[in-house]
Parts: sequence; structure tokens; C-alpha cells
Amino acid sequence: MFSRTTAGMRTLALGLLISAAAIPTAGPAVAGETWDMPMAYAASNFHSETGAAFAQCITTGTGGDLEVVTHPSGALFSGADIKRAVQTGQVPIGERLLSAHQNENPLFGFDSIPFLATSFEDSAALWQAARPTIDQVLADQNLVLLYAVPWPPQGLYFNKAVDSVADMAGVKFRSYNTTTARLAELTGMLPVQIEAAEISQAFATGVVESMMSSGATGYDRKVWESLSHFYTADASLPRNYVFANADAWDGLDDATRDVITACADLAEYAGTARAMEYTTFTVTGLTRNGMTVTAPGDALTAELAAIGETMTAEWLEAAGDDGRAIVDAFKARP
Repeated sequence: MFSRTTAGMRTLALGLLISAAAIPTAGPAVAGETWDMPMAYAASNFHSETGAAFAQCITTGTGGDLEVVTHPSGALFSGADIKRAVQTGQVPIGERLLSAHQNENPLFGFDSIPFLATSFEDSAALWQAARPTIDQVLADQNLVLLYAVPWPPQGLYFNKAVDSVADMAGVKFRSYNTTTARLAELTGMLPVQIEAAEISQAFATGVVESMMSSGATGYDRKVWESLSHFYTADASLPRNYVFANADAWDGLDDATRDVITACADLAEYAGTARAMEYTTFTVTGLTRNGMTVTAPGDALTAELAAIGETMTAEWLEAAGDDGRAIVDAFKARP
């Protein structure tokens, strides 16, 4: 586990770099080549920190012949534009929450199905079941999947106590993918599309009053300044994905690709460990800053479970045979 401190992040980066040092240094991809890597979340977010260590791992592992430079907080491209920018070659590499693109392919939402995979262990099993399919879907879009890291379990944030779905009626709800928009509809809330970089301002100005997200997002965005309650519903553990443009990938030599692949494996392992540790740290932080943090009550839990069953059935219908195969493989695990 890595602590949520500067020293902890140095440990993470150092661990990646030490491992990278064991990788034979690649020959030059293109001498002095730089890959800019847009990321949607703040530099302090653990996904961005993991991405920065991944980038440094590549730079070190290639002896500086390929330098990867991260651009967090949507500074280079907004979250909604990152995937398209990588597909079209505007940048060679990027990170994105793929479930945000579920409207273009339902399969991208496999990791956001409410109450299907509700723990890190379940999330890993679901990812193992889904990865071959997601690899192929991305390959068909001129993308090469490098690694994926889960968010901590998703809970519900409100600016008031909520004991039942009826209490949610009319609440303005931050949505970021098809799943969260549908959840808003089924609970009587009003979905408002808000990217991660805009969360703080949206809550401060009353554009939204609620969201489904992890303790990590709430902590990073200091939502206690606007919200009062976090319900640890453990609805899902969606993933952020790092992927490369296939043409840029094909333009690298084998040794460079080997370095990137090794660094990606290290980043997925380290990022997942960080997500586990960060879960406890951020929930504690929300409490320390005055929020009420609690599990949903029995009535609300039962209502949310019923909504989850509805949304699972809807996703399976939309995702077709490939989606059914993912869920069946996940449920059939030992």
C-alpha cells in the first residue's frame, strides 16, 4: 500500500522507476520524441499521479528517447475530447473514463453497471472477463489499450439527508455517463452533464446538488464546502483507461513497446493498490471535514438494489451477446 503523502507518491514513482531500470533500455523510437498525454483529473488525483509515474517510467526505461509528458486537469483537451484526440492522432496517448463514452458503445459501460461488481476483488474479476472484448473494441477504433485502474467504490453525495428514493425527487444530479444519467431518471433526479474539472464550481453555484462518485473525487474537490452527506453505496468501481493511438504505437520499435507494456503493467498494479488505500483515506477525510458519511439505510438500499436490477437488464439488452458473455464469465468465476 502507498500512503497518501508526498513521500508516498515518491515511493510509488520510485517503485515504478526501479522496476523500469530492470527493463533493457530500448533503442530510440524517434530520437528525442515526446508524447503528450492529456488527462481529465487534477494533478493531485491518484489516477493522475499514477499516470505521471507511468510516464516517468517510460522516459527512464527508454533512456529518454521517448519522453511522455502528462497534462492533467483537462489542460490539453477536456475529458470529453481526450478519446477522440487520441483516435485521430492529435495526441499519441491519453487517459479517459471509458464509461463516459457508453453512448457510442454500450460495452464501455460494463464497469459501471450498478451493484454488479461492488468490491475491488469483484472489479478485478469483471475486468479479467471484459478485457479481451474491450481490447478489440478499442483496436477497431485505432486505439491500443495499455492499462486500466479502478476508482474506489462509488457512493452518493447530497446536500441533505436522504432516506429513500422519494427524497431524491427533483434534485439536480451530476451525470458523467449514460449509467449515471439513467440512474437520475429512475430516481426522479435531474441529470446535468458535468466533467470532473467542473465539479467544484458546479456545486458552489448550485448547478448540481448531488452526484454518484467515489470518496476520492469528493475529497479531491472538497465537496464538503457545498454538500453534507456521502452514502457509501458501493455501487460500482468504474475504471480510468490509458490508451495509445494505434498508428503511433505501430511506429515504435519492439523494444520501446516492451518498455511501455512493462510500465503499463506496473502502473495498473500500483494504481489499483493506491485506489484501495485511497478509499479509506478519502472517506476518513470527508468525515474529518464535517460530512456525514454512512451506509444507506435499509429502505434506500433495497430501492437502489431494485434500480440496479433494472439497469443491469437494460445494459444487457443494449450490449448484446458480447455484453452477456462478459457478465456470464464474471458470474461463473470460481
